[in-house]
Amino acid sequence: MSTVSNRIESLQNMLAQSPADSRLRYMLANEFKNAGDLARAIEEYRGILAHDAAYGPAYYHGGQTLEKLNLLSEARTMYAAGIDATAKSGDSHTRGELEAALSILG
Repeated sequence: MSTVSNRIESLQNMLAQSPADSRLRYMLANEFKNAGDLARAIEEYRGILAHDAAYGPAYYHGGQTLEKLNLLSEARTMYAAGIDATAKSGDSHTRGELEAALSILG
């Protein structure tokens, strides 16, 4: 089993114990993205946002992953929703990243 597979399995086991842990789910989404399983990554990013709409990095990395899948309209929607969420939460750093990504995407 590869190191990536081990990390994914470990994170899935930890999430089984703490399914509402956004940080663990975010780490799992990133592992899927890094392994090239973009569809699974998107599922995880969306899962985070369904339960924790203020988790700004999930909007950014979810949007980036949607772009890689050439789902540009969905990426724009995710970036825009993230801008709104980070404006409410006061996360100016992530908001700036989202605004830049949306601007580049057009």
